[in-house]
Amino acid sequence: MRAAVLVFPGSNCDRDMAVALRAAGFDTQMIWHKDTVLPEGLDLVGVPGGFSYGDYLRCGAIAANSPICHALVSHVERGGYALGVCNGFQVLTETGLLPGALMRNASLKYICKTAGLRVETADSAFTAGYEAGQEIALPIAHHDGNYFADDQTVAELAGEDRVAFRYTANPNGARDDIAGILSANRRVLGMMPHPERAAEPAHGNTDGAALFAGLIGAFAPA
Repeated sequence: MRAAVLVFPGSNCDRDMAVALRAAGFDTQMIWHKDTVLPEGLDLVGVPGGFSYGDYLRCGAIAANSPICHALVSHVERGGYALGVCNGFQVLTETGLLPGALMRNASLKYICKTAGLRVETADSAFTAGYEAGQEIALPIAHHDGNYFADDQTVAELAGEDRVAFRYTANPNGARDDIAGILSANRRVLGMMPHPERAAEPAHGNTDGAALFAGLIGAFAPA
């Protein structure tokens, strides 16, 4: 299985994501933001956390207009998979690949801690390693992680079983406690918590490892 991790000026979780993907069994390479095409035969594109372009203008907005993100959109439109974590989630909403927006935390403060999550659906390649209703804990580290969407979008996400994760104790004001969502075809996941920072024993928590293991397991039969 082949994966790529995009790298922008200000990315700081790109290597973490690549390490987690490789540990799960993906042949993974790093792709610079100025590249205009993605390698052929990719199964998954990872959009990592960090502060792309220093979070200037609007978090993820400049990165979403970079050359490589045009290739990312084409990859998804062809049926490819994409995983966006933290700043990567922001980028995915800015490209229009996922609905809604990530706003300033309700506290107006940067939050860095471990957050409790509930897995809302196991019906996706990203969450296949968990059970619906399972409670896990993953690190969060964001200033603009407050998920917002209009009433119709929030209702559609819930009604179509596209809420992947919810906070068990909402840390940032996100609507409906949403921590991660799926695209309509369930091939794109955006989430604010960091599974790649809880993927090996040295992290003190391995709750994120099941996400990457579930992905490789879902791709392997195909």
